[in-house]
Amino acid sequence: MEKAHILHLYQRAGFGIGPKTFSNIQGLNRSKIVEGLFEDSGKIAPLTIPTPEIDEHLATKPMDRKSKRFKELVKKSRKKHVVYNRAWVNRMAQTQEVLRERMTLFWANHFVMRSRNIVFSQHYNNTLRTHALGNFKDFVVAVAQEPGMLDYLNNQQSKKGAPNENFARELMELFTLGVGRYTETDIKEAARAFTGWRHDPLGNFKFAKKRHDAGEKTFLGTKGNFSGEDIIALILKQPACAQFIAGKVYRHFVNDKVDEARVAAIAKVFSKNYDISAMMRFIFMSDWFYDAENMMSKIKSPIDLLVGLMRVVPFNWEKPQQLKYIERLLGQVLLEPPNVAGWPEGRSWIDANTMMVRLKLPSVLLKNGEIAFDVKGEFEDSFEAFSKKNNFSRKLNIATNWEAFEAQYGHLTDEELAFYLLGGAVRSGTKRFLQTLELENKQDFCIQLMSLPEYQLC
Repeated sequence: MEKAHILHLYQRAGFGIGPKTFSNIQGLNRSKIVEGLFEDSGKIAPLTIPTPEIDEHLATKPMDRKSKRFKELVKKSRKKHVVYNRAWVNRMAQTQEVLRERMTLFWANHFVMRSRNIVFSQHYNNTLRTHALGNFKDFVVAVAQEPGMLDYLNNQQSKKGAPNENFARELMELFTLGVGRYTETDIKEAARAFTGWRHDPLGNFKFAKKRHDAGEKTFLGTKGNFSGEDIIALILKQPACAQFIAGKVYRHFVNDKVDEARVAAIAKVFSKNYDISAMMRFIFMSDWFYDAENMMSKIKSPIDLLVGLMRVVPFNWEKPQQLKYIERLLGQVLLEPPNVAGWPEGRSWIDANTMMVRLKLPSVLLKNGEIAFDVKGEFEDSFEAFSKKNNFSRKLNIATNWEAFEAQYGHLTDEELAFYLLGGAVRSGTKRFLQTLELENKQDFCIQLMSLPEYQLC
């Protein structure tokens, strides 16, 4: 397998590849390298942080939402979300299960959910991680029964005679079929089928039979006394479902510009039994995945950018709120999607402001650079309040491990380091620029490479 193809595979299926891993697999054929990715991600390791006070609250009788105690718990849950955000970024930066973590990140922007409850948020995150490479039908059912999703799309209040249509609509429009593949009647009938799907105070899924509409329904042209599981099964029987998921996977993992014939080929594999791993194997084994037009063709998401930096030069966010603010400056805060459609990705990641932040970020994070950022005192809960502060000429509290970088990359030539960081996508003008630099060491050269526009691509 060609060197550039290995790098491309690990950029898309993970978050890049280091020299040690590269040397271990170089010389293997494509099949063995791809299979190695799946073997490395076979384990499912939940990501959790301690939430004792929230757990205690959930186990007690419902609290007055206007009470001082409840408001304090909401505030603590918000702070725990910040800690979990950092834990998730650290997991992606440090994991060996790169494909599972990549897929978890992908599905988090597909099955979009947002909760104020940290217990529900991290449970949902681990459901994504558990099913990320499994069976899509099981995945959809699990997502539909998550307490965070039941709250987010209002199914917790849905009951016979007064079905809430939010979940049924988004299930088809955003999660499985796409716009135009169902009718308003299908939404209403599906909503009836999901009545009674609830969760208890601890977040456990409960089917409230008395709240369920067990009457006959007509959905996608079929009649029956359908349950929620039946609705999901009927959706997956539609060819449009596999086509829709295949298209979204193609845009994320291959190219923003869709090749309909290739999407159809992916959908054909996926529709056989909705095996996510089989679909991803097909993509990574296909010759077209490694076409020049697909390599270094995508703009890194903010999280890709941050995680990629951390995997090359390990560093620790000593104040997790600082990570959140950097994410917000870049346009992607984990656990805080803009809406149920998630982030649009692609060129939407870049504008004049975010590009400037991106190019400056390596120096800020790795060489004590300055950014419009306030790190004094306690952080405000509100980003708007934070933005009103004097945020100029501040430094971040970052503990950088250059020793780990030297152990991994220190023996490389400048050309070899450029290959790992830029994938050979260095324009002639950039090469001339790099040759004019008077750099004292490889650390400086690394930062310069990461500050190039080419580093924004993968």
